[in-house]
Amino acid sequence: QVQLVESGGGLVQAGGSLRLSCAASGRTFSSSTVGWFRQAPGKERQLVAALKWSGRTFYTDSVKGRFTISRDNAKNTVDLQMNSLKPEDTAVYYCASSDRGGIPTVSNLYDYWGQGTQVTVSS
Repeated sequence: QVQLVESGGGLVQAGGSLRLSCAASGRTFSSSTVGWFRQAPGKERQLVAALKWSGRTFYTDSVKGRFTISRDNAKNTVDLQMNSLKPEDTAVYYCASSDRGGIPTVSNLYDYWGQGTQVTVSS
């Protein structure tokens, strides 16, 4: 029922930054959690960062200290600021929402998904 649209992907050099945005289309966010996932070629889709409605956050170890997830209530978006990017960050990034308790870490517990946006980090 919730439609999500990602934006902000692109091509950057290692050490650069990108800011991804996840916007609700047609309605405001109603789920308890918004997560950013990524899927690299030949790899499983993995949770990168997540934000609860309460403000509680989750980050996977590989991005701690480099990525920041935040919510803009006025714009009804959840953003992912990515700094100090590395080639291994290259992937398609997806936003998703979940009404499950806690912070789900597996993709099948998220109900609504965006179309994905490509992030490519050159060495």
